[in-house]
Amino acid sequence: MKTRLVLLSASVLILSASILLPPSAEAQRSGRSGGGGGRTSGGGSRTAQSRPRANQGHVPTAPAARSNPGEPRQAEHLSTGHVNDMPHVNHNQWFGHEQPNDARFHMDKPFSHGRFAHLGPTFRYRVTRFDANRHRFWFSNGSFEVATWDWPLCADWCWDCGEDFVVYDDPDHPGWNMLYNVHTGVYVHVQYMGA
Repeated sequence: MKTRLVLLSASVLILSASILLPPSAEAQRSGRSGGGGGRTSGGGSRTAQSRPRANQGHVPTAPAARSNPGEPRQAEHLSTGHVNDMPHVNHNQWFGHEQPNDARFHMDKPFSHGRFAHLGPTFRYRVTRFDANRHRFWFSNGSFEVATWDWPLCADWCWDCGEDFVVYDDPDHPGWNMLYNVHTGVYVHVQYMGA
């Protein structure tokens, strides 16, 4: 009898918690608005919820091209002794970027769908459409496809929560762009598919 009472109490607590606590994606969604891409300069009029959380609250400057094509990806060495070689930006330093001579990035015809014109930290975008099966997303002024090998890094992003994104030219891989998530600090390689 005592065991049944304990099980019943535990069930009631779990059910109550599941009703009172929203799922994380739904919680993100409720605090942000959707919409298209846009230009933000300097101070802008962004709400506190859309201000960057990564890279010490700043959108990073564009990454510099590397002069040595065989230079390995740079990892961030943390004060805890851990090493983070995942593609990300911290203190305006781009970590985890693949070697310039990485064969996965080779294209016979770079920019075959044209070039995306609005690049860099002054242009922040929100996804207007997303297709997880094709690894594609759309801004109001163009569509992109995420590199297959980078998909696992961004598959769990909340693409329809109004997260802000910045597009950069990839200085080491012609024909590729880098999509930076201002809230996670992670970037992935994307190819512009046209307007």
